[in-house]
Amino acid sequence: MIEVTRRIIGIIHSIPPGKVASYRDVARAAGLFNGARQVARILHSMSETQKLPWHRIIRSDGHIALPAGDGGDLQAALLRAEGVRVSKTLRVDMSQYSFY
Repeated sequence: MIEVTRRIIGIIHSIPPGKVASYRDVARAAGLFNGARQVARILHSMSETQKLPWHRIIRSDGHIALPAGDGGDLQAALLRAEGVRVSKTLRVDMSQYSFY
């Protein structure tokens, strides 16, 4: 596993329950200025094997990236279970719940 991947995984693991981070925030914390897509790829390919709290990563505008019928509802339910308020349009108030 390359070092940047390890950093991204560590950052994702550091986000506590009840908080969220954007793909961009995680990438920048790992030292990647334009690495949001790399974060998305790592979440997609390694969430199970690395036991990543994938549901805590959302778009920088506060919206859940997954469509409602294709994982978005599950992500919203997992966030709500942690106390994060998610709107009907699957949006989180980043000013209240952002880890960064």
